[in-house]
Amino acid sequence: MTTTTTAPAHAFDLSSVSTLHGYEPIAAAIGLRSIRTVIEELPAAEAQTHGAPILRAAAIAVVANPWAGTAVTYGLEPETQRIAPVLAKLLTDRLNDALGGPDAVQAFGKAAVVGLDGEIEHAGALIHTPYFGNLMREALEGTSILCFSDARSAAGASHRVPLWHKTAPATRDFYQSLEVHLADAPHPGEIAIIAAAATGPRPHARIGDRATDRAITSDILKELSL
Repeated sequence: MTTTTTAPAHAFDLSSVSTLHGYEPIAAAIGLRSIRTVIEELPAAEAQTHGAPILRAAAIAVVANPWAGTAVTYGLEPETQRIAPVLAKLLTDRLNDALGGPDAVQAFGKAAVVGLDGEIEHAGALIHTPYFGNLMREALEGTSILCFSDARSAAGASHRVPLWHKTAPATRDFYQSLEVHLADAPHPGEIAIIAAAATGPRPHARIGDRATDRAITSDILKELSL
């Protein structure tokens, strides 16, 4: 009888090191195929950012889907616990590097896109638990629940990642989104994970906020002038 032995898992301490370089061992451990960062620069009004442009960035990791081909009753937590924290670290290191650190970050959001051999729940497993969300909030020094999007698609699509303020999610000026094009991902057996952040609000935001809104109920339908 032939027996198969599994190589022991390697231990990594990523708590106080950067993953911007020398991340190949952890990439191999989680099935990471690629990682990239895209940055969008927007001119802003002087009153919003003291004349500095608003930066929006998305860090995207493409990993093998560890659950591709499994039944809908298959448990997801073991692989979620193993992979999601590493993805949070990889992606937030790149956001902080691109935007100037957590002090510069004012808004954030997340997304996951699963390939056609997976299910939406596989995408959610890597972003909707504390293994990802808590680490992303801590790294970017936020307190808000992370707004999100998730999808299932073939490679080559574009996806919009929503963002809002990292500590005051009801601050309407910071409701925004960043479009990310996934030119070569996800392959059918992959998941693309996206973490996004911005250094300011929407340019020229002017639709008011909860602090300035008057009370609105369905009674307003009685007084419309069209």
